Amino acid sequence: MSIKEELSGIFDGDRIVDDSGILSGAMRNDSFVGGGMPACVVRPKGMEEVQGLIRWANDKRMPLTPVSSGVPHVRGGSTPLFGGVCVDLSGMDRVLMVDREYRVAMVEPGVTFYELRPELEKAGLKLPMPLSPRGTKSVLGSVMEREPITIPKYHVDMSAPLLCAEVVFGTGDLFRTGEASGPGNIEEQREAKRKQVWDSGPGQISFSRILQGAQGSMGIVTWITVRCEVLPTVQEFLFIPARDVSELTDFVYRILRRKLGDECFMLNGFDVASFLGEGEGIRSLSDELPGWLLVLGISGYEFYPEERVLYQKEAIVEAARQFGLAPKAAVPGMDAFRFLKGVEGPTEPYWKRGYKGSYCDIFFLTTMDRVGGFIHRMQDICNERRYDVRELGIYIQPINQGRSCHCEFRLSYDADNLKEAERVKGLFDAASEAMMKAGGFFSRPYGNWAGMAYNRDAASREAVRKLKGIFDPNDIMNPGKLC
Repeated sequence: MSIKEELSGIFDGDRIVDDSGILSGAMRNDSFVGGGMPACVVRPKGMEEVQGLIRWANDKRMPLTPVSSGVPHVRGGSTPLFGGVCVDLSGMDRVLMVDREYRVAMVEPGVTFYELRPELEKAGLKLPMPLSPRGTKSVLGSVMEREPITIPKYHVDMSAPLLCAEVVFGTGDLFRTGEASGPGNIEEQREAKRKQVWDSGPGQISFSRILQGAQGSMGIVTWITVRCEVLPTVQEFLFIPARDVSELTDFVYRILRRKLGDECFMLNGFDVASFLGEGEGIRSLSDELPGWLLVLGISGYEFYPEERVLYQKEAIVEAARQFGLAPKAAVPGMDAFRFLKGVEGPTEPYWKRGYKGSYCDIFFLTTMDRVGGFIHRMQDICNERRYDVRELGIYIQPINQGRSCHCEFRLSYDADNLKEAERVKGLFDAASEAMMKAGGFFSRPYGNWAGMAYNRDAASREAVRKLKGIFDPNDIMNPGKLC
């Protein structure tokens, strides 16, 4: 009996796909991570089908690779390394709950940022988002992979904005984390006015931390609840240009310590130009822009919104003056309206693909006072590997209320130019190794990063292996992705 025939007892026939074009698409990504052709793609509609699939996979020792976001994929976390069955969760696309009083939403894996945003706005809410995610990006996938959000003051913990989750572990067991674990099922909890907002538990363990960043290697998450914020009624943005990122560091520390503003991130000129142009126009535009741009959003909410914006704006301008900086409402050479429209929401076509069509990111955690050293080292490696540093995108995102930051380098290339792609792959590998040796913390180790990171920390490697043995003893869930 074929795999498709065996799975027909769990799924309707039209939700088991073995078309060669779709199977090839499941393997494609820009991450230089290779894989094996899956035998088929299945599209579950609910938790019961996910549970039935995992139990069948345990019986057959069949690898499963869960995927929630749409194509194109860029990091390799959803690329099947050993074939098996690709689990396309995009059909589980319901927004299960939005609650204004508790500022919480419950979403299934297939809900994208495009789909969630209008539902939240109806309730006067917003979800702190990563910087302009692509239109096909799953909210659940982004949150479970700990992608940094653009509002540092709301990023109080590395798990934010995740609250509770429902997961089917690799054993086939259904489990709910945090407040959702009980007492009572979800319907009974709702009757008791509980909204699955408390993230710790059951007991004293935060099980969500086992799931986040695991690349689907512990189980399949079927819904999550996320912490939302009140939608602003008044909002202004300030732009602070600088020649070098070091000119901005102390000022950013100051305003984040005082919790001034909302959105706060830094982009180099090439990344700013990538929001405004396309193709070769990006390169020429970046030459006209400042070397660096700090973007600050200031929001007013329900009560005294204008006054809230005014006092924060005055405080930011005064602090900037002390550091010799000049906040502006617009920057010469930049269409501020178009730029803000790009950075505030999902973009399609995706802004990172605008220059050469393909790209790869090197990202890690560090502190803002060390960012300058990483940038200089990255530029040196680019020069050594004959990559034009003027085409290097750099994004710095303060997280944890400014205690640390996400540092990201973007390398653009033409995937159809095999020579260029190979050269960028060599640069990617060399630069990743150099950043790790220099102290960059690769908290989300995709592809070859996993071996590089875990080989430096034997204790963490053994701890992850023990957890994998508990929650996925037959190693069916995305095998080979972690240590």
